[in-house]
Amino acid sequence: MAPFLDSHRMEQVRTILMHRYPYPHEHSQHATIAVFLGCLFFILSDNVHSLTQKLDNNIKWWSIYACLIGFFYFFSSPFFGKTIKPSYSNFSRWYIMWISIAALYHLPSFQSMGVDIRMNLSLFLTIYFSSVLFLIIFHILFLGLWYIGLVARVAGKQPGILAIIQNCAVFSVISESNRLLISCLQVLSIACCIFYSHCGNRAIVREKSLGRRNSGWSFFSFWKSDEKLTLLSQFLHMHELKDQICLSWFAPVGSASDYPLLSKWVIYGELVGSGSCAGPSDEISPIYSLWATFIGLYIANYVVERSTGWALTHPLSLTEVENLKKQMKPDFLDMVPWYSGTSADLFKTGFDLLVSVTLFVGRFDMRMMQAAMSKIQDKKDDLLYDHLMEREELWFDFMCDTGDGGNSSYSVTRLLAQPFLEVKGGSSKHFLPRGDLLLIGGDLAYPNPSSFTYERRLFCPFEYAMQPPHLYKPEHIAVDKPEIPCGLSDLKQYDGPQCFVIPGNHDWFDGLHTFMRYICHKSWLGGWFLPQKKSYYALRLPKGWWIFGLDLALHSDIDVYQFKFFAELISNEVSEHDSVIVVTHEPTWLLDWYWDETNGKNVSHLVCDYLKGRCKLRMAGDLHHYMRHSFVAGNDPVNIQHLLVNGCGGAFLHPTHVFSNFRKFCGTTYESKAAYPSYEDSSRIALGNILKFRKKNWQFDFIGGVIYFILVFSMFPQCKLDHILQDDTLLGHLKNFFSTMWHAFTYMMEHSYVSSVGILAMLLASFLFLPSKVPRKKRAIIGVLHVSVHMAAAVLLMLLLELGIETCIRHKLLGTAGYHTLYEWYRSMESEHFPDPTGLRKRIEQWTFGFYPACIKYLMSTFDVPEVMAVTRNSICKVGMESISRGQAVIYYASVFLFFWLFSTPVVSLVFGSYLYVCINWLHLHFDEAFSSLRISNYKAFTRFHITKHGDLEVYTLAIDKVPKKWKLDPQWDSEPKLAFSHQRRFPSKWCAAATNQDPVSTVRIVDHFVIKRTCRVTC
Repeated sequence: MAPFLDSHRMEQVRTILMHRYPYPHEHSQHATIAVFLGCLFFILSDNVHSLTQKLDNNIKWWSIYACLIGFFYFFSSPFFGKTIKPSYSNFSRWYIMWISIAALYHLPSFQSMGVDIRMNLSLFLTIYFSSVLFLIIFHILFLGLWYIGLVARVAGKQPGILAIIQNCAVFSVISESNRLLISCLQVLSIACCIFYSHCGNRAIVREKSLGRRNSGWSFFSFWKSDEKLTLLSQFLHMHELKDQICLSWFAPVGSASDYPLLSKWVIYGELVGSGSCAGPSDEISPIYSLWATFIGLYIANYVVERSTGWALTHPLSLTEVENLKKQMKPDFLDMVPWYSGTSADLFKTGFDLLVSVTLFVGRFDMRMMQAAMSKIQDKKDDLLYDHLMEREELWFDFMCDTGDGGNSSYSVTRLLAQPFLEVKGGSSKHFLPRGDLLLIGGDLAYPNPSSFTYERRLFCPFEYAMQPPHLYKPEHIAVDKPEIPCGLSDLKQYDGPQCFVIPGNHDWFDGLHTFMRYICHKSWLGGWFLPQKKSYYALRLPKGWWIFGLDLALHSDIDVYQFKFFAELISNEVSEHDSVIVVTHEPTWLLDWYWDETNGKNVSHLVCDYLKGRCKLRMAGDLHHYMRHSFVAGNDPVNIQHLLVNGCGGAFLHPTHVFSNFRKFCGTTYESKAAYPSYEDSSRIALGNILKFRKKNWQFDFIGGVIYFILVFSMFPQCKLDHILQDDTLLGHLKNFFSTMWHAFTYMMEHSYVSSVGILAMLLASFLFLPSKVPRKKRAIIGVLHVSVHMAAAVLLMLLLELGIETCIRHKLLGTAGYHTLYEWYRSMESEHFPDPTGLRKRIEQWTFGFYPACIKYLMSTFDVPEVMAVTRNSICKVGMESISRGQAVIYYASVFLFFWLFSTPVVSLVFGSYLYVCINWLHLHFDEAFSSLRISNYKAFTRFHITKHGDLEVYTLAIDKVPKKWKLDPQWDSEPKLAFSHQRRFPSKWCAAATNQDPVSTVRIVDHFVIKRTCRVTC
């Protein structure tokens, strides 16, 4: 067989059968679509008249339907047309399907339309579980024979015991073949249910009715020659087509006597006479025939593929496989979910911050360690870099706050990597070369510094934008920097882009350990060379320009050793006519104004008393937007001419309108020259907290739903709700309802210890959540209002749920049968309509030691959640909590929680999102919390500088309004010859936007442009 495969270039047959190859599941998708369309066809044909003739006019039921469907929709809305982690997305789909079916099949309107969900549901569960059990046994037997060598296979070696166990794990989410198996079984079970719903389990029809005798057996013979083919006439005759399909296409295969060996292993059909009652027969059930046909096809397909190595899909040649590899997409991480209740990274971030602030601030400082480890004679070489000062002109870039979402970070790095950018600025075009130097202003990876976040959120986008040289090894540790590339004797000779970085507050959460390892002891950040040795530095640039990169740590200030270095540098090296750019992570001028504090006293002392007006520009990040303020000429001393904030390197967006009133810093008056996004756009974006909070923060469900349930936990059940619906007017209903809400709230405050503790905890959390700059009285008022809305929403949802259950109980839809209602009903229907004269079901029960019927029983009981709630509720309302055991109480509250959690999660997100919107737009509070919730990846920017031949500094801020979310392999990058250093390539970036008009290179624009004159010096 091997020579045959080689001669036909069928090497990929082996690969198709491996677990790492994506097993094709298009067939199951097509089958699912076909089954869905068939289901819709039969339901319409059978029930279109019932739907119009038996429409229930009782507003109660349609109100309940509207509430259920509305809550189901809002619960599942974050997962429509959005890529979410498969674990929670799949859980939500199954959860909403389970709860919705459990709720809807107890309501009357489906039965009034002639649809009995109970039969479809119970039959589906039985067929699905039976199929799973049957195929597990088959897989174990087949793989066992394969393992001992009785079954040959071309592809691969014999599997071990663990492989057999893994392949038999039907509910594994790892194996694609297992997903295909589950999909096939679902389609099979649905097909059998649809067939039974419209064709029944009839073994044979002895006589046809008069109407059907006249209709004939041909496919379209029911059409009369003189009848017009109108849409109405088609609907009127749909049932005739359905009967023909049932009797001709899916006719019974025959009697058990035709297959003696199978007579004891089949399910029999129901004998139907002309107008007579049903009875046992010797005919095989058509349902069983349909099931056996599909199972047989699956087994035959599986045996052929695994035994011969031939797949039933078209094998791929090596060329096609290579083309598929080129179509891969980058595996970028999503924006950090700051409101996640399940993220281990966020809990680690909080712990690291607590440890850093509690143990290290004021006790241990990595900056002091760096100063102590530097030799006296080498200290200047470790911190001062002057290899660029002799150039005629210089281009350099500044970005900050990268390492959040992969799409946004890569969009910025792709622009930074381009050899040049052609950008529109007003009516003219600018050709901006790539910066010879890249300055990064901190916060390299979110939410905490670790090997994973640095590699996936920082290095991955940079390496995709411009690959490191071939000599680069990720595990390499640079012990003697700068490690100049081979063939060069001095750093001045290297003509590629270089990078200098200062750490931000997020980089300090682990005491700067990860930053030192990945920045100070590595030589490459993608295609950018890293000569830097310490966490702060000084750069001497051409034409008398300097850059001071300061490390503020978690103190928001520099330490004394850092201050000493820069003070001596200013005294000994910086001349009176030089110009200095000071780079810090935090924009203390904005944050001090906002928080009404004074930080960075050492930095202010250095700038005001040592630089004395030579600081032409201070720039920082930390705030994820772009703002520039320039001094207003007057009598005030001017220590700093321009203040620039650009934290748009990849992290979530921050608002600008909150800082619109900033005017003064260090005794100088400033005016706003540019803001990106604009103040109006920033205020408008905040509206997304109301509309999109849950869609952006679906993991908040785990916190919000539990909090609401704790608030009203002791209020279940509400036994006296009949007075709400006794009034004849809608106004009366509403009055009674809100009156009941008030009484429930007062009862909760007076008698419920659990709810009282929950309310006090929420009040304390709400009070502490508000910024400390807000006066305590105002914080208390806002906190009480916030918690009151949450409590009102929780009580409202509790009463709606209880009112719905009370209505169903009064109409005998719930609370009449007890536990295992669905299973008991199905067993009676099964014995009536699925004859078993040979006792097959009893034999299966004996062979499985009762496991098979027990599993079916408890599986069906999961859909009796509303019945369990109603039965237990009746017992509590009649006798009290003493009438039920602890186990029953646990089951009752768990059942209530399943529905209440689904109702409450959209509401708690809506209330909390509205709170954030009010605070950010009306009170200018929570600028960090209100925009981190939106996780906006758009509005990204960086700043490009140009030191001209005349010594002036041109400043361009380049921005992209919309970040692409879909990428493809750049064909120009792929076709270009590979060079030793990627910065020498014309197309250095691996990925481009899937839509050309959305690529950052095409959409980048200038949002701010100004020039700082070298000779324009203002003295104090």
